[in-house]
Amino acid sequence: MTDAEDNAPLLEVNDLGVTFKADEGTVRAVDGVSFNVNRRQIVGLIGESGCGKSVTAQAIMRIVPSPGRITGGSILFRADGESPRDLAALRANGRKMRRVRGGKICMIFQEPMTAFSPVHTIGNQIVEAIRLHRKVSPAEAAQLAVSMLERVGIPQAADRFDAYSFQLSGGMRQRAMIAMALSTGPSLVIADEPTTALDVTIQAQILDLLRHLRDELAMAILLITHDLGVVAEMCEVVHVMYMGRIVESGPVQRIFRNPMHPYTQALLQSIPRLSGPVPDRLAVIQGSVPDPFARLPGCAFHPRCDRVIGGACDTGDPPPLEQRDRDQCVACHLYREPSAAAFGPPSSQGSQ
Repeated sequence: MTDAEDNAPLLEVNDLGVTFKADEGTVRAVDGVSFNVNRRQIVGLIGESGCGKSVTAQAIMRIVPSPGRITGGSILFRADGESPRDLAALRANGRKMRRVRGGKICMIFQEPMTAFSPVHTIGNQIVEAIRLHRKVSPAEAAQLAVSMLERVGIPQAADRFDAYSFQLSGGMRQRAMIAMALSTGPSLVIADEPTTALDVTIQAQILDLLRHLRDELAMAILLITHDLGVVAEMCEVVHVMYMGRIVESGPVQRIFRNPMHPYTQALLQSIPRLSGPVPDRLAVIQGSVPDPFARLPGCAFHPRCDRVIGGACDTGDPPPLEQRDRDQCVACHLYREPSAAAFGPPSSQGSQ
């Protein structure tokens, strides 16, 4: 690649929209989402359940379940040595998209037990993935599969090759899924809650493995999670998502030290801390993510926000506003009003 190609984003999502039509109405599951993933970068996409994180990943992979469909925007992907390709414009089941899906972009799912076939061995499934995207013989594919199982830390990999998914522990199944995802040599791995179903010890091992493989294989990772601790440990850039929209973006350290959006502030305040005085009660975000069929006008977070500006937050969606001095982007009326300085992030946030 030329220097210009190497510096260009590997993945560039622009104004992406995904809707689901039902008898009750239309849900805008992803509503104008934009973000980049650079080569060899780990990017976090965080938010509560139901905010559109997984649907965004499904849109990138072109596996949005029916009746969902992409209704706008572009998904530009720049594979090594190839010109940019808009994945949103490709047929989901077409030959070009099938070459990308599973080959150039792979996905690690939350629960490998449901992702693996229970009637085929782990080895057979990895071999199938390899032969779909690489021109190798069955024997060569089997050798590559065993090698990848060893690389992800599975002991006695040759024996595990013939095991079924239910014969492996949760941690081993997740390692096997990582092996299958990486066996085709992808440029981008989308990890959708990859450690949620694991205990904390195995979770730490899986995260260390992903970080090590990112460095070894020079790939990028889009990490989807609701665990802010995982984001702080793994990611370089984070995008905070709420009700289908990104409400704040920026470098992880800046977001964690000086969150700007009230939703981001509330998420960080709800994390238990080992230092400082012990609170009587853990801070929580009041209410819950609204019913997508009963979305109110204005900022989607305003019914749960304790810093609402009447006549602004409850009437119109704020456009993203780049804060150049902080290298952050936030979509909030607090930073567009003349009195914005009075509504800055609480000073206590900077010390947390």
